[in-house]
Amino acid sequence: MKNKALWQLVCMTDPKAVKPITGKNYQGNSPKPYWLIERATEAFGPVGIGWGVEVKSERFERMSDTDVLHVAVVSVWYLLDGKRSETFDQMGGTKAAYKSSKGDLIVDEDAGKKSVTDGMVKCLSIIGFAGDIFSGRWDDSKYVAEAKEHFADKAQQERRTDLIESHAIALESCETLKELQTMWAAIYKELRAAEDGDAILTLTAIKDRMKSAIEDVTTA
Repeated sequence: MKNKALWQLVCMTDPKAVKPITGKNYQGNSPKPYWLIERATEAFGPVGIGWGVEVKSERFERMSDTDVLHVAVVSVWYLLDGKRSETFDQMGGTKAAYKSSKGDLIVDEDAGKKSVTDGMVKCLSIIGFAGDIFSGRWDDSKYVAEAKEHFADKAQQERRTDLIESHAIALESCETLKELQTMWAAIYKELRAAEDGDAILTLTAIKDRMKSAIEDVTTA
């Protein structure tokens, strides 16, 4: 469905970007925040242009003589199909000061940052990011194996795309026919060994175009 297009695009989480929940009274998993930032950038564009985080309010709340909680209310705005949208406000909370099990007073100077990050993760989750974790699918080992395979295939495809782009740039930088011929021989040998016929066809077209361009310059 069109309404779930974004959700389906971003709901699967790379197992390498999943961490166990610690320091809570419950167990589970959560996505690494910086990985979510990368995924949001892939979906919407650079931070500040295609999406961003707005801190609506923040405060410290004293819970006891020693315990202080930092709370931040945030939302995430984003551009989708040329339209600006914004998530519902979400709350992130972090212990800013507390007494450890040994009786030591612990003060977390990064509490504010952690609260905002926590809120950001919650905001992204309600539009589908890491939806497999928050919907409980991550408890299924078969599903986790499928996610691992998916992202392994995706990484391989991205490496292939980067390789083709680098070869294209190398061919387009050639200034003489001899240089082009030498470059093409090395690229062709590599792609034949990898049995990547589609890449050969793509780069052959670029090589032929460059050959014609160089010949036009030398005969002018």
